Amino acid sequence: MSVLFYFTVSILTFKILFFIFLLVNFLKYKPVQSVRDKELPNLTIIVPAYNEGAFVFDTLKSIAKSNYPKDKIQLIAIDDGSKDDTWEWMQKANSELGEFLSIYQQPENKGKRHALYRGFKIATGDVMVTIDSDSLIYGNTLRNLVSPFVVNPKCGAVAGNVKIQNAKKAIIPKMLNVSFAYSFGFIRAAQGNMKSVLCTPGALSAYKKEAVMSCLEEWINQTFMGVNTDIGEDRAMTNMILKQGYDTMFQSNASVATNIPENYSVLRKMFTRWERSNVRENIMMTKFAFKDFRSGNKTSPRILLTNQWLSILTAYPSLIIMLISLVMYPLLFISSTIISIALFSLIPAMYYAIKYSKRHSLWIFTYNIFYLFTLFWITPYAILTASRRGWLTRSPAETVIT
Repeated sequence: MSVLFYFTVSILTFKILFFIFLLVNFLKYKPVQSVRDKELPNLTIIVPAYNEGAFVFDTLKSIAKSNYPKDKIQLIAIDDGSKDDTWEWMQKANSELGEFLSIYQQPENKGKRHALYRGFKIATGDVMVTIDSDSLIYGNTLRNLVSPFVVNPKCGAVAGNVKIQNAKKAIIPKMLNVSFAYSFGFIRAAQGNMKSVLCTPGALSAYKKEAVMSCLEEWINQTFMGVNTDIGEDRAMTNMILKQGYDTMFQSNASVATNIPENYSVLRKMFTRWERSNVRENIMMTKFAFKDFRSGNKTSPRILLTNQWLSILTAYPSLIIMLISLVMYPLLFISSTIISIALFSLIPAMYYAIKYSKRHSLWIFTYNIFYLFTLFWITPYAILTASRRGWLTRSPAETVIT
């Protein structure tokens, strides 16, 4: 009981201090407003797709409807050797959009990183934008996303604001909706004020061309424990751009709606992939974060990294204490767990209630209970299997062209 008490108090104290640190930065955060048309840079938008079916068609159409000068956009879609009808949907989009869209087909499935690499190599824009093939952007998304590059010469990467598109279709997206809103609207906004966003998401991100080209070969040939890396391409690119001394920013006014898993099997595979990437990229970031890697604020990214490591390093102690407590002190475990979930859910629930909906904010409590009892093993498992490859969640989509 003493071990459990002191361990919990120590973690709770750090988390409270870390939250205050985030809150101060969140309150200071302001997104960059869109610049004028003549100031907007030339873009290359890359949409990689694998077994995406009809979703890729909708994604490409949403980009075409964007409020961005069409003569400043190079749109590229790359089919990464899909086994379904993704290529037919790309051809359908190409027939409707004409020269505005260029489509390419990989001879075999080599992974998202290789598809993006091909797009980066043929890109002509000053800024490169990556958008997942199951994501829809809004009218002003692109111009808001790239405006930081115009006003801040040190900006190397910008993260978009990811929202859940299928939140009304199943209970898992409903639960994750509050968590996503808090993660991007609050946490990444705080990181954005520090100019130290740790991960620019694959669903929507923008990169300065010079920053990408400076690390492109290192990125495509990245290995971990002697094994070529085929996951975590977004976090890896962000790390390599941070390492060069650039700012990494966040635009809350550049939104994208994306699909997330609707069943447990796919969800746990997605989380496993994310956690493996976190382990790998935290190691990579540690190699440069405590050096003189940039001229600006270096303390903030170091604090963010420390918090990342805390979550990883406490995974096994937390698991052991949880199992011992469950066996030896079941009533204490159940009561402390309920209190802990209530406390840690309160902040994101309040954020979502103020920002969006009071009624739907309560889903965060359900999600945290669900995570504790069904996904608690993900981080310990990911640590043990960090060197494994595999996307895990892609399978042929059942779609028919209409």
